[in-house]
Amino acid sequence: MTDNPVFCALDTQDPARASLLSESLSPHIGGIKIGMEFFYAAGLAGYQGLAATGLPIFLDLKLHDIPNTVAAAVAALCPLQPAILNVHAGGGLNMMRAASKAAKDTAEDNGLTAPLMIAVTVLTSLEDDDLNQIGVRATPRDQVLRLADLAQQADMGGVVCSAHEVEALRNRCGPDFKIIVPGIRPTGHATDDQKRIMTPEAALEAGADILVIGRAITQAADPVQAAFDISASLQSSKGF
Repeated sequence: MTDNPVFCALDTQDPARASLLSESLSPHIGGIKIGMEFFYAAGLAGYQGLAATGLPIFLDLKLHDIPNTVAAAVAALCPLQPAILNVHAGGGLNMMRAASKAAKDTAEDNGLTAPLMIAVTVLTSLEDDDLNQIGVRATPRDQVLRLADLAQQADMGGVVCSAHEVEALRNRCGPDFKIIVPGIRPTGHATDDQKRIMTPEAALEAGADILVIGRAITQAADPVQAAFDISASLQSSKGF
């Protein structure tokens, strides 16, 4: 992977803009996150164009279906060689187990490097009331910990959660379980549609491994300067 914990979220439908951003930002970030918006719009050609930059890719498709379907999807995606691939923990223990096994088996059968398989716990746009509306009678923190336990049982390599759960999760799941954190906002930036947010420095201090940062970089007046400033601040505080 990389020592720089910042993965820039390239949430755009424009392959040319995504390519320009990835190339110009590459000295100041550790990788890129490709989500549903870009992948559905640009397809395999768009993905392969970004892969050519050589940056590690977090393929953020949040797979969520019955175990057999998710396993087949993971097997189909592994040849793209993402560094990280994710599923929704809400799909359950058996689905996550099937995804983890599919990644390992596909990599072994084809001489590939298996992606780090991670599970999305509770979206950073959700708070207590949002969970209650969908029938989850737990706080985001408790639900994250419950789903992280299942992810570990399923042999997943880590989870996605908000920075507010990182410290508790690190204490519970140990040092080797990877914690990927979206909802990162540098001081003074708008929260947009995110609710459970934190600054990059605080999230890293809490124990996060990877910080997913999108709009604070890509929508800045000068994205390269924004990425440089964030990475420089993290390097100063944590020395990665």
